[in-house]
Amino acid sequence: MKKMFGNLLIGILIMGLATFAHAFGKDKFEEELEKEQGAIKLAREIQRGGYDIVSTEELKKMMDEKKDVLVIDTMPYNDSYKKEHVPGAKQFLFPIPDMLTWDTKETGDKTIEDYKTILGPDTEKTIVIYCGFVKCTRSHNGAVWARKLGYKNVLRYPGGIFAWKGAKYQVQGVE
Repeated sequence: MKKMFGNLLIGILIMGLATFAHAFGKDKFEEELEKEQGAIKLAREIQRGGYDIVSTEELKKMMDEKKDVLVIDTMPYNDSYKKEHVPGAKQFLFPIPDMLTWDTKETGDKTIEDYKTILGPDTEKTIVIYCGFVKCTRSHNGAVWARKLGYKNVLRYPGGIFAWKGAKYQVQGVE
C-alpha cells in the first residue's frame, strides 16, 4: 500500500511537471516549426548566395587532413576572436555589407580590396567563412561577397563557433 501511494505520488508529480513545462514552454510541434523556418531560411540563403556549406565534422576533417583551406572568422567583436576561434582562422575585423554594392560607410571605410587582401589572390582556394551560429548572417554576407569577387570554392560553415564548441573541438585564442 505504501509503495502504491509512493508510485501514485511520483506519477502525479511527473504529470504536474509535464503540464507545467507544456504551459510555459514550447511543445514539440512549435519546436519543429522553428527548426523548419530556420532550415528554409538557410537553404534560401545558400541558393541566393551561390556557395555551398560545410558541417562541423567536415571542416574538422579538412583541418585534420591538413587541406589547403582558408578559414575566415566574421564574429563582430575583436574580443570574441581574441578569446576563441576555430584554430587557424583569420580574423575579419569589419562588417561585410548585406547589399548589392560595396559601401565603405557600412564597412568602417574598408574597401573591396581590403577584403580581397584577406581572401588572397588564389580564386581556386577553398575558403570557409563562419560566424557564431546558424542564424547569424555575417557568414552569409562574407560568402556572397567572396563569390561576387570571383572566388570559386566558397563554403559557409553555418554552425560557427557555437557548433565547433558544441562538438567539443579545441578553440584557439590570441595571447
